[in-house]
Amino acid sequence: MEIRAEFVNPFIEAASLVFRDSLQLDLIRGKLKIRESPVPSYEVAIVIGVVGSYKGEIVYSLNFDAAFKMAKRLMPSLDEQSLRDEYKDIVGEIGNMTTGNALRIFASNGQFVDITTPNVIEVSESTLQYKKATTLSLNLYSKIGQIEINIAIL
Repeated sequence: MEIRAEFVNPFIEAASLVFRDSLQLDLIRGKLKIRESPVPSYEVAIVIGVVGSYKGEIVYSLNFDAAFKMAKRLMPSLDEQSLRDEYKDIVGEIGNMTTGNALRIFASNGQFVDITTPNVIEVSESTLQYKKATTLSLNLYSKIGQIEINIAIL
């Protein structure tokens, strides 16, 4: 199964835009890898389903430290305990912004893709099952840590 750039690039571009505009962070692309499924490699994952004409999953993952740093950048007034209580909602908002930007990019290219609301999970506590599907995996690096994007679209 060939993964086409027209489905991958909008998510990478959207993540870069959100990090730059909302978090004042630049993302540096790492190497692309092909994997057998979009299972996240890190502790926190933002899972986005692709439905409609195309089906699949986009899974962003990062470690707890990067998730807390991201949340702190967006909500600097929160104390440490509040940050720990609220980080999933804050990281979920990054997922929402990234998804919205990806949809806008798809639409500007004349493509209409339906995407589910992002679901933020702690991987160790999740029972979510990932389908076996050819997955493009890309690591993005920033000052707050590494973000992994796994894209599996059929």
